[in-house]
Amino acid sequence: MALIFEEGVDTTPVGMRWIPGGTFVMGSDHHYPEEAPAHPVKVDGFWIDETPVTNRRFMEFVEATGHVTTAEKAPDPKDYPGALPEMLRAGSLLFIQPKAVSGSDISQWWTFKFGANWRRPLGGISDLRGRLDHPVVHVAWSDAKAYADWAGLELPTEAEWEFAARGGSETEYAWGEELRPGGKPMANIWQGTFPTLSTKPKGHERTSAVRSFPSNAYGLYDMIGNVWEWTADYWTTRHPEPAKHSCCIPSNPRGGDAEASYDPRQPSIRIPRRVLKGGSHLCAPNYCRRYRPAARHAEPEDTSTSHVGFRCIKRANPSGDRT
Repeated sequence: MALIFEEGVDTTPVGMRWIPGGTFVMGSDHHYPEEAPAHPVKVDGFWIDETPVTNRRFMEFVEATGHVTTAEKAPDPKDYPGALPEMLRAGSLLFIQPKAVSGSDISQWWTFKFGANWRRPLGGISDLRGRLDHPVVHVAWSDAKAYADWAGLELPTEAEWEFAARGGSETEYAWGEELRPGGKPMANIWQGTFPTLSTKPKGHERTSAVRSFPSNAYGLYDMIGNVWEWTADYWTTRHPEPAKHSCCIPSNPRGGDAEASYDPRQPSIRIPRRVLKGGSHLCAPNYCRRYRPAARHAEPEDTSTSHVGFRCIKRANPSGDRT
């Protein structure tokens, strides 16, 4: 797919925003341990999608390439030693709102739904009617990477993603210091008590159309909430310690390596994990406060869910020109 550029003096690819490079404080020392330590990072300028990739755009990719997503293929038994044969069927993880919960076992609200995929986000006979401008979901990391390759783009590093989400600010949230300034929701996050009570209007319980909430200062939509977004970086349990000298601030850093990203709770499964950013429509003050630019989450590359999507970037050429 060839990039289309807007006419005029600014050669910005259509649907993207130019993010000027700079130095910022990445991470946080005040929330979840994996966000620490806060540390200065420098990134070069890049373009980034204004919104997460939508079902409409992903459909164009599939029609052009014939790509079959991970959720549409039966898992390979050799990758999942000990898995029950009846579970090795095509499908994806789907959030089901429970009426009541006992303890913190997330299996009470997550189920592996056979037949759930990007075309059928709820499984069964569900389809994309009314959802073409919603973020695509049920995409594994390899599906996001395949789309980016086709579009002549890349997935952002964690540092690039966080820098863009902050919009030039170092406030708690992408829009300021208050979660709901003046009582107004600024992003598609959970409203009510997670996971049993949602106070959102009927039909808005899950993803929303992109641009339904205000953009940040860089003109980017849904950097917080709606869907978690894949990044290029392998998962690390902590950020590196801050540089002791200003001359040693990390420049365009990338996360750890594949080996270190494996889940120690599942030693027999050797699936790398990548960093997700941004939180989703399921993040709630009473449960998951990851609706902040600094928040991060580990996700196995092979996993797709009903609340994970992605967006892409284009870096400047080595000379720094926007071409």
